[in-house]
Amino acid sequence: MLVNLSTDPGTLKEKIEETVGPAFDLEQRKKLDGIDSGLLEITTSSIDIYNLLILNEGLSTCSVEMRPDGIIIRFQAALETYALIIPYYKLKIYKGKAKEYAFYMDNYHIKVKAARQKVHDFIRKIRHYKAQHWSSVKPY
Repeated sequence: MLVNLSTDPGTLKEKIEETVGPAFDLEQRKKLDGIDSGLLEITTSSIDIYNLLILNEGLSTCSVEMRPDGIIIRFQAALETYALIIPYYKLKIYKGKAKEYAFYMDNYHIKVKAARQKVHDFIRKIRHYKAQHWSSVKPY
């Protein structure tokens, strides 16, 4: 789901935690060796996200945060913060070009440039976490 985080953070926080779980605590963050990707350059996106990103001047960036039940992709558009909330059971990650990854959920997608080895390692961590923790869980 695509949400504007700048409006009504109280009810959104509950909805986000219901969808992808609460944020990892400090001990889990250390165990996972970090849960945030840092800034990633957005190369392309689905039309809904693109319509928000064209409001920015210059480079469009995002960051990916791991949660116990999914990921959150945050980005800025016209001085407001938006997030694409993706539960693991709907998350698809594709590697198209050598240095580009695509995150898909339903009719949304965001492609990011992976310019550093740290980004490749982080996406590998997401894939492994999803495989280990969601292989036997059914969303129904």
